[in-house]
Amino acid sequence: MDILGPPIDDAEIEARLDALARRHARAGNLGIQVLNVVGGQAEKLLDRLPAEIRNRLGDSTEQALRLAMSAAQGSRGMVGGQPGWLNRAATTAMGAAGGFGGLPSALAELPITTTILLRAIQDVAAEHGFDPAEQGVRFDCIEVFAAAGPLDHDDGADLAFLSTRVAVTGKSLQSLINRVAPRLATVLGQKLAAQTVPVLGAAAGAATNYAYTSYYQQMAHVHFGLRRLAIEADREHATLVTAFRARVETPPITH
Repeated sequence: MDILGPPIDDAEIEARLDALARRHARAGNLGIQVLNVVGGQAEKLLDRLPAEIRNRLGDSTEQALRLAMSAAQGSRGMVGGQPGWLNRAATTAMGAAGGFGGLPSALAELPITTTILLRAIQDVAAEHGFDPAEQGVRFDCIEVFAAAGPLDHDDGADLAFLSTRVAVTGKSLQSLINRVAPRLATVLGQKLAAQTVPVLGAAAGAATNYAYTSYYQQMAHVHFGLRRLAIEADREHATLVTAFRARVETPPITH
Protein backbone atom coordinates (compact mmCIF):
# COMPACT_ATOMS: atom_id res chain seq x y z
CA MET A 1 0.00 0.00 0.00
CA ASP A 2 1.23 3.51 -0.83
CA ILE A 3 2.08 5.75 2.11
CA LEU A 4 1.17 9.21 0.90
CA GLY A 5 2.00 12.59 2.36
CA PRO A 6 -0.32 15.59 2.29
CA PRO A 7 -1.99 16.35 -1.09
CA ILE A 8 0.21 18.23 -3.55
CA ASP A 9 -0.57 21.91 -4.11
CA ASP A 10 -2.36 23.57 -7.04
CA ALA A 11 0.87 24.73 -8.68
CA GLU A 12 2.19 21.17 -8.82
CA ILE A 13 -1.12 19.91 -10.19
CA GLU A 14 -1.05 22.51 -12.96
CA ALA A 15 2.57 21.69 -13.81
CA ARG A 16 1.88 17.98 -14.07
CA LEU A 17 -1.22 18.50 -16.19
CA ASP A 18 0.85 20.68 -18.52
CA ALA A 19 3.52 17.96 -18.74
CA LEU A 20 0.91 15.32 -19.60
CA ALA A 21 -0.55 17.58 -22.30
CA ARG A 22 2.93 17.90 -23.82
CA ARG A 23 3.23 14.10 -23.85
CA HIS A 24 -0.07 13.90 -25.67
CA ALA A 25 1.12 16.38 -28.28
CA ARG A 26 4.39 14.49 -28.85
CA ALA A 27 2.44 11.27 -29.45
CA GLY A 28 0.59 12.90 -32.35
CA ASN A 29 3.80 13.94 -34.09
CA LEU A 30 4.90 10.31 -34.41
CA GLY A 31 2.04 9.41 -36.74
CA ILE A 32 2.68 12.41 -38.97
CA GLN A 33 6.23 11.17 -39.51
CA VAL A 34 4.96 7.72 -40.54
CA LEU A 35 2.47 9.17 -43.01
CA ASN A 36 5.28 11.23 -44.52
CA VAL A 37 7.24 8.00 -45.05
CA VAL A 38 4.45 5.86 -46.52
CA GLY A 39 2.51 8.61 -48.27
CA GLY A 40 -1.24 9.09 -48.32
CA GLN A 41 -3.72 9.78 -45.56
CA ALA A 42 -4.64 7.60 -42.59
CA GLU A 43 -8.25 7.09 -43.62
CA LYS A 44 -7.17 5.85 -47.06
CA LEU A 45 -4.62 3.33 -45.86
CA LEU A 46 -7.24 0.66 -45.17
CA ASP A 47 -8.30 0.79 -48.82
CA ARG A 48 -4.90 -0.67 -49.70
CA LEU A 49 -5.72 -3.92 -47.92
CA PRO A 50 -7.54 -6.77 -49.71
CA ALA A 51 -11.23 -6.96 -48.80
CA GLU A 52 -10.74 -10.42 -47.27
CA ILE A 53 -8.15 -9.05 -44.84
CA ARG A 54 -10.31 -6.04 -43.92
CA ASN A 55 -13.25 -8.33 -43.16
CA ARG A 56 -11.13 -10.49 -40.85
CA LEU A 57 -9.50 -7.65 -38.93
CA GLY A 58 -12.16 -7.36 -36.24
CA ASP A 59 -12.15 -11.02 -35.23
CA SER A 60 -8.36 -11.26 -35.55
CA THR A 61 -7.85 -8.21 -33.34
CA GLU A 62 -10.24 -9.44 -30.66
CA GLN A 63 -8.43 -12.77 -30.57
CA ALA A 64 -5.04 -11.04 -30.49
CA LEU A 65 -6.16 -8.92 -27.52
CA ARG A 66 -7.30 -11.95 -25.54
CA LEU A 67 -4.05 -13.77 -26.23
CA ALA A 68 -2.02 -10.65 -25.47
CA MET A 69 -3.63 -10.32 -22.04
CA SER A 70 -2.42 -13.77 -21.02
CA ALA A 71 0.95 -13.61 -22.76
CA ALA A 72 1.90 -10.11 -21.60
CA GLN A 73 0.97 -10.80 -17.98
CA GLY A 74 2.66 -14.20 -18.05
CA SER A 75 5.88 -12.69 -19.35
CA ARG A 76 6.10 -10.47 -16.28
CA GLY A 77 6.69 -13.55 -14.15
CA MET A 78 9.75 -14.42 -16.22
CA VAL A 79 11.04 -10.98 -17.21
CA GLY A 80 10.58 -7.94 -14.99
CA GLY A 81 9.74 -4.43 -16.08
CA GLN A 82 11.42 -3.42 -19.33
CA PRO A 83 12.76 0.05 -20.11
CA GLY A 84 10.64 1.84 -22.70
CA TRP A 85 13.41 1.90 -25.30
CA LEU A 86 13.71 -1.89 -25.21
CA ASN A 87 10.03 -2.40 -26.02
CA ARG A 88 10.36 0.10 -28.87
CA ALA A 89 13.46 -1.66 -30.17
CA ALA A 90 11.72 -5.06 -30.09
CA THR A 91 8.64 -3.92 -32.01
CA THR A 92 10.75 -1.92 -34.48
CA ALA A 93 12.77 -5.02 -35.34
CA MET A 94 9.61 -7.09 -35.67
CA GLY A 95 7.99 -4.47 -37.86
CA ALA A 96 10.99 -4.53 -40.18
CA ALA A 97 10.79 -8.32 -40.44
CA GLY A 98 7.04 -8.21 -41.00
CA GLY A 99 7.28 -5.52 -43.66
CA PHE A 100 10.10 -7.32 -45.45
CA GLY A 101 7.89 -10.31 -46.24
CA GLY A 102 4.87 -8.31 -47.31
CA LEU A 103 1.30 -8.83 -46.11
CA PRO A 104 1.59 -12.52 -45.03
CA SER A 105 4.52 -11.87 -42.71
CA ALA A 106 2.96 -8.61 -41.46
CA LEU A 107 -0.19 -10.55 -40.52
CA ALA A 108 1.84 -13.21 -38.73
CA GLU A 109 3.70 -10.52 -36.78
CA LEU A 110 0.52 -8.74 -35.66
CA PRO A 111 -0.40 -10.83 -32.55
CA ILE A 112 3.17 -10.73 -31.27
CA THR A 113 3.37 -6.97 -31.68
CA THR A 114 0.01 -6.58 -29.92
CA THR A 115 1.40 -8.53 -26.97
CA ILE A 116 4.54 -6.39 -26.79
CA LEU A 117 2.44 -3.22 -27.02
CA LEU A 118 0.31 -4.39 -24.10
CA ARG A 119 3.42 -5.32 -22.15
CA ALA A 120 4.81 -1.83 -22.80
CA ILE A 121 1.58 -0.32 -21.45
CA GLN A 122 1.81 -2.54 -18.37
CA ASP A 123 5.39 -1.39 -17.78
CA VAL A 124 4.22 2.23 -17.82
CA ALA A 125 1.47 1.36 -15.31
CA ALA A 126 4.09 -0.16 -13.01
CA GLU A 127 6.29 2.92 -13.45
CA HIS A 128 3.43 5.02 -12.04
CA GLY A 129 3.05 2.71 -9.05
CA PHE A 130 0.18 0.49 -10.23
CA ASP A 131 0.26 -3.30 -10.15
CA PRO A 132 -0.44 -4.75 -13.63
CA ALA A 133 -1.65 -7.97 -12.01
CA GLU A 134 -4.61 -6.21 -10.40
CA GLN A 135 -7.88 -6.59 -12.28
CA GLY A 136 -8.57 -2.86 -12.34
CA VAL A 137 -5.11 -2.07 -13.74
CA ARG A 138 -5.48 -4.80 -16.37
CA PHE A 139 -8.74 -3.07 -17.35
CA ASP A 140 -6.93 0.28 -17.62
CA CYS A 141 -4.15 -1.22 -19.76
CA ILE A 142 -6.67 -2.51 -22.31
CA GLU A 143 -8.48 0.83 -22.13
CA VAL A 144 -5.37 2.59 -23.45
CA PHE A 145 -5.92 0.73 -26.74
CA ALA A 146 -9.15 2.74 -27.13
CA ALA A 147 -7.02 5.76 -28.05
CA ALA A 148 -7.40 6.69 -31.70
CA GLY A 149 -3.96 5.47 -32.76
CA PRO A 150 -0.94 7.40 -34.02
CA LEU A 151 -2.20 7.85 -37.58
CA ASP A 152 -5.53 9.38 -36.51
CA HIS A 153 -4.25 11.44 -33.60
CA ASP A 154 -6.29 14.67 -33.67
CA ASP A 155 -6.53 17.07 -30.73
CA GLY A 156 -9.10 15.71 -28.26
CA ALA A 157 -10.67 13.16 -30.58
CA ASP A 158 -8.61 10.31 -29.10
CA LEU A 159 -9.38 10.91 -25.43
CA ALA A 160 -12.24 8.42 -25.00
CA PHE A 161 -9.85 6.08 -23.23
CA LEU A 162 -9.76 8.48 -20.26
CA SER A 163 -13.33 7.66 -19.30
CA THR A 164 -14.14 6.87 -15.68
CA ARG A 165 -13.58 3.22 -14.85
CA VAL A 166 -16.69 1.10 -14.29
CA ALA A 167 -16.90 -1.64 -11.67
CA VAL A 168 -14.32 -4.15 -12.85
CA THR A 169 -15.41 -7.78 -13.15
CA GLY A 170 -14.46 -10.60 -15.48
CA LYS A 171 -17.58 -9.80 -17.50
CA SER A 172 -16.80 -6.07 -17.75
CA LEU A 173 -13.25 -6.89 -18.86
CA GLN A 174 -14.58 -9.06 -21.68
CA SER A 175 -17.07 -6.31 -22.59
CA LEU A 176 -14.17 -3.85 -22.74
CA ILE A 177 -12.28 -6.11 -25.16
CA ASN A 178 -15.40 -6.33 -27.32
CA ARG A 179 -15.65 -2.52 -27.32
CA VAL A 180 -11.98 -1.79 -27.90
CA ALA A 181 -11.39 -4.43 -30.59
CA PRO A 182 -13.21 -2.63 -33.46
CA ARG A 183 -11.29 0.59 -32.75
CA LEU A 184 -8.00 -1.24 -32.50
CA ALA A 185 -8.80 -3.26 -35.64
CA THR A 186 -8.94 -0.03 -37.64
CA VAL A 187 -5.67 1.16 -36.11
CA LEU A 188 -3.89 -2.14 -36.74
CA GLY A 189 -5.33 -2.27 -40.26
CA GLN A 190 -3.66 1.06 -40.96
CA LYS A 191 -0.44 -0.38 -39.58
CA LEU A 192 -0.67 -3.41 -41.87
CA ALA A 193 -1.30 -1.22 -44.88
CA ALA A 194 1.64 1.05 -44.03
CA GLN A 195 3.93 -1.96 -43.55
CA THR A 196 3.14 -3.34 -46.98
CA VAL A 197 3.80 -0.18 -48.99
CA PRO A 198 5.57 -1.33 -52.17
CA VAL A 199 9.34 -0.87 -52.29
CA LEU A 200 9.61 0.54 -48.74
CA GLY A 201 8.75 -2.80 -47.08
CA ALA A 202 10.97 -3.31 -44.07
CA ALA A 203 11.65 0.42 -43.57
CA ALA A 204 7.93 1.18 -43.45
CA GLY A 205 7.35 -1.73 -41.08
CA ALA A 206 10.07 -0.54 -38.72
CA ALA A 207 8.80 3.06 -38.81
CA THR A 208 5.19 2.11 -38.12
CA ASN A 209 6.01 -0.22 -35.24
CA TYR A 210 8.30 2.35 -33.64
CA ALA A 211 5.56 4.98 -33.93
CA TYR A 212 2.87 2.67 -32.59
CA THR A 213 4.90 1.56 -29.57
CA SER A 214 5.94 5.12 -28.74
CA TYR A 215 2.36 6.34 -29.18
CA TYR A 216 0.81 3.81 -26.82
CA GLN A 217 3.58 4.36 -24.29
CA GLN A 218 2.81 8.09 -24.31
CA MET A 219 -0.95 7.44 -24.04
CA ALA A 220 -0.28 5.08 -21.13
CA HIS A 221 1.75 7.79 -19.39
CA VAL A 222 -1.19 10.16 -19.84
CA HIS A 223 -3.69 7.60 -18.57
CA PHE A 224 -1.78 6.40 -15.53
CA GLY A 225 -0.26 9.83 -14.90
CA LEU A 226 -3.75 11.23 -14.42
CA ARG A 227 -4.74 8.35 -12.13
CA ARG A 228 -1.59 8.84 -10.03
CA LEU A 229 -2.19 12.60 -9.92
CA ALA A 230 -5.75 12.04 -8.66
CA ILE A 231 -4.35 9.98 -5.78
CA GLU A 232 -1.54 12.35 -4.85
CA ALA A 233 -3.65 15.49 -5.23
CA ASP A 234 -6.69 13.96 -3.52
CA ARG A 235 -8.83 15.16 -6.41
CA GLU A 236 -11.62 13.50 -8.37
CA HIS A 237 -10.19 11.74 -11.41
CA ALA A 238 -13.01 13.12 -13.58
CA THR A 239 -12.12 16.69 -12.55
CA LEU A 240 -8.51 16.21 -13.61
CA VAL A 241 -9.57 14.63 -16.90
CA THR A 242 -11.71 17.69 -17.62
CA ALA A 243 -8.78 20.00 -16.89
CA PHE A 244 -6.51 17.88 -19.08
CA ARG A 245 -9.03 17.88 -21.95
CA ALA A 246 -9.20 21.67 -21.79
CA ARG A 247 -5.44 21.85 -22.33
CA VAL A 248 -5.49 19.43 -25.24
CA GLU A 249 -8.56 20.75 -27.01
CA THR A 250 -7.75 24.46 -26.73
CA PRO A 251 -5.62 25.59 -29.69
CA PRO A 252 -2.34 27.18 -28.62
CA ILE A 253 -2.16 30.97 -28.83
CA THR A 254 0.20 32.12 -31.57
CA HIS A 255 1.68 35.56 -31.99
